[in-house]
Amino acid sequence: MTSLAFTAEQAAASEASKAWPFEEARRLIKRLERLPGGADKTVLFETGYGPSGLPHIGTFGEVARTTMVRRAFELLTEGKRKTRLLCFSDDMDGMRKIPETVPDKKALEPYIQMPLTKVPNPFGGEYPSFGDHNNAMLRRFLDTFGFDYEFASATEYYKAGRFDEVLLRAVERYDDIMAVMLPTLGAERQASYSPFLPISPTSGHVLYVPMKEVDAKAGTITFTDEDGRDVTLPVTGGHVKLQWKPDFGMRWAALGVDFEMFGKDHQTNAPIYDRICEILGGVAPQHYVYELFLDENGEKISKSKGNGITIDQWLTYASPESLALFMFQKPRSAKKLYFDVIPRAVDEYLQFLSAYPKQDGKQQLDNPVWHIHAAQPPKPELPITFGLLLNLVSVSHAHSKDVLWGFLARYAPGATPENNPILDRLAGYAIRYYEDFVKPTKKFRAPDEVEIAALQSLDSTLAALPAGSDGDTIQNALLDVGRAIPRYQDPTKVSPSGGPGVKLDWFQAIYEILLGQERGPRLGTFVALYGIPETRALIAKALSGSLATA
Repeated sequence: MTSLAFTAEQAAASEASKAWPFEEARRLIKRLERLPGGADKTVLFETGYGPSGLPHIGTFGEVARTTMVRRAFELLTEGKRKTRLLCFSDDMDGMRKIPETVPDKKALEPYIQMPLTKVPNPFGGEYPSFGDHNNAMLRRFLDTFGFDYEFASATEYYKAGRFDEVLLRAVERYDDIMAVMLPTLGAERQASYSPFLPISPTSGHVLYVPMKEVDAKAGTITFTDEDGRDVTLPVTGGHVKLQWKPDFGMRWAALGVDFEMFGKDHQTNAPIYDRICEILGGVAPQHYVYELFLDENGEKISKSKGNGITIDQWLTYASPESLALFMFQKPRSAKKLYFDVIPRAVDEYLQFLSAYPKQDGKQQLDNPVWHIHAAQPPKPELPITFGLLLNLVSVSHAHSKDVLWGFLARYAPGATPENNPILDRLAGYAIRYYEDFVKPTKKFRAPDEVEIAALQSLDSTLAALPAGSDGDTIQNALLDVGRAIPRYQDPTKVSPSGGPGVKLDWFQAIYEILLGQERGPRLGTFVALYGIPETRALIAKALSGSLATA
């Protein structure tokens, strides 16, 4: 059982929280109340992983989201219930096709239909098989993030006899399982279907063959092997595995799983999983179905295709916490997952983190950072956004964090990488993201006659401000400049002085001319961070035409 720190106010407010992990946790409590022995059992949360390809962000999302439900459950039960999270890898599955992401596809061709833990590791190194390598890649990230979980290998569970009792029950209730499965299949598939997949003793392949005999008394199956001979094998000891749909239900029954979430592509099969579980003597767990992630073209992210963003790619440009936030938000809505979403996820995380200390108990439970950090979020730091850092990198031509910290320390005296570790990591992420995604798309434009006059006025206004002016003072000065220019006056808005407000076109012009992009940060804060003299020098370059020429 994990240690979950929470306040008395949070405990009192937990029943009223509308955050989806708490809603699921309350459903789980009701399920356990109905379950014989449910009041005493260790509550088992499970996630599944198919190691046919390298782990992707969707795999991480299942573990992160399940952990969020687990934490909510622990708070609702005041930490008095034992819980476990089992990350189960179906690594005994046959390799049906060779992933695009392996270095030498041809070398794996002889191993098609071999269990993944029998396929040689195409990446070399310490792991003996492709399945072992992919399992290790999953564990590496989960460990880096600090998840509290147990890892389970299907190969090890089958061979060690962990499923033997339920597999023997599957032989006894073979006809009942077939009665569930056959109506879901086409006529051709019905003729050859079997829930049992024997491992060929001659070739080692996972065989999709019909059964010639199923002997409940002996606990064996008989089938025709690839060499034409009839072979009889025990269903126990790792000689046989189940097809993936019956395997879902068998695992639930054998392990006593209480909660499992899966993607929408499994939704139509969920009743099949449940029924198989019940046939094999189990009680189906509580489900949570989430929407699938899409790449930038709106296509489903696939491990074998390697489209979308990998775990390592996200962590190159942003923190694990920002990724966890992306997983927390609207799990039942389809979301595009590509590089453009990263800056927004980072800044939204910072906003939630900044708000947390000021919130009451219920608001904190609805705040994603409570779920991301298991009720112990770090203290917020300087109110500097990722977008602001990206623009600072752009105008300062920073290639190292030391350059950025020169500006940051001047903006906030006393700030250091040691005292502000979140900001220090953000600085490194910003440099890498800028170089790879922002810099190649930057395009400065030259100002027209109205904009030249506006920039000259802005330069004079900035020159008149006291040294060390804060972001609000500078922002108001920027607004005053815009209000005086007819092009940027907005009669639908009213300024503090009673005159017209300012169109957003004024700020967009500054972004395009000075920063080379259509959107940008709050300019008052940016100028305060970058420096008034430095900003005036940037305006001078724009007026001279050197920015647009570059």
